[in-house]
Amino acid sequence: DISHFSTLMTALAATVGIGNIVGVATAITLGGPGAVFWMWLTGLLGMATKYSEALLAVKYREKGPHGMQGGPMYYISKGAKLPWLGAVFAFCTFIAAFGAGNMVQANSTASIFRHVFDIPLEITGAVLAVLTGLVIIGGIKSIGRFTSYFVPFMILLYFFVVITALIIKFDQIPHAFYLIFHHAFTGHAATGGFLGATIAMAIRFGVARGLFSNEAGLGSAAIVAAAAKTKDPVKQALVSMTGTFIDTIIICSLTALVILTTDVWTQGISAADLTAQSIHVTLGDTGAIIVALCTVLFAFSSIIGWCFYGEKAFEYLFGSKSINIYRLVFVAFVYVGATVSLALVWDFADLMNGLMAIPNLIGIFLLGRIIKAETDRYFKKN
Repeated sequence: DISHFSTLMTALAATVGIGNIVGVATAITLGGPGAVFWMWLTGLLGMATKYSEALLAVKYREKGPHGMQGGPMYYISKGAKLPWLGAVFAFCTFIAAFGAGNMVQANSTASIFRHVFDIPLEITGAVLAVLTGLVIIGGIKSIGRFTSYFVPFMILLYFFVVITALIIKFDQIPHAFYLIFHHAFTGHAATGGFLGATIAMAIRFGVARGLFSNEAGLGSAAIVAAAAKTKDPVKQALVSMTGTFIDTIIICSLTALVILTTDVWTQGISAADLTAQSIHVTLGDTGAIIVALCTVLFAFSSIIGWCFYGEKAFEYLFGSKSINIYRLVFVAFVYVGATVSLALVWDFADLMNGLMAIPNLIGIFLLGRIIKAETDRYFKKN
């Protein structure tokens, strides 16, 4: 249905979101600087699972009434011969879309806009809901066109402001890396407004926020990989795994360095505002405003990408006639997410991510021989 580039941009639209700004800040706030190391490790290992998911998605996809359809529910059902487990994954995915890909994004955006621009939560939620409805009504081809232009722009804008801040704080970068590697294995004592964190907390929040950011192992990106215009599963698998590298190893690292090259993270500032405040210390009001705009761009792109994931899972369970119902409910939850408790939304998102990962990883394990055989075939041929 769409090109390799569009599938990568749609996958990045879903993964490059609040996790890269607020998620990294949450990991540092709760797990200390050492949590960043465990985010990196999650990203490196996640490249292998993202490769496996995309390969299987293309191999076991099938043509449906609204284009190509595939993902873990198909390769678990057709490849691993476990249709009931495929249905479990589909159910967890369309529920998770309302948490990780919807309410978390809307909630964090509304919080930052209230803090920076003093805009009420309800207004931000309503605007996001309307914009979401306008994009998703055209399905995957509309989403693919939108993300192909939108995602590169938002990533380059964020790169510009973050790298500018890091150039100014260049002398603090070595100390930031020291904090990350040292406290990954020692924890971090309480300091200033930071309450302290053990090694276990660094691992827990580093892995949780890493998985939330790059979605490796969840199987979500495999759903859009199945829509790629390709005849070879390995080609799309190689494209898909680069998304994890871009998301976690590059973008999350830049956010972490921006935070750790200042002392703002020790002052007890909330995770929702930490990145913007760290930029504000270095670049002033202009920097904080750009980060706020990047936050809404990242969040909006994730909402669009996750809507497609949830839609395909919903269609798998209830048929193609149910899609419009799903889209209407999804748009409504954008508004709901902007106005409810942040802690409640994050806990729900973590739970749903875990429930998605279990059936998907079982499917990858059972189909490991297929992944190896396809990979060997491709590289012997090329």
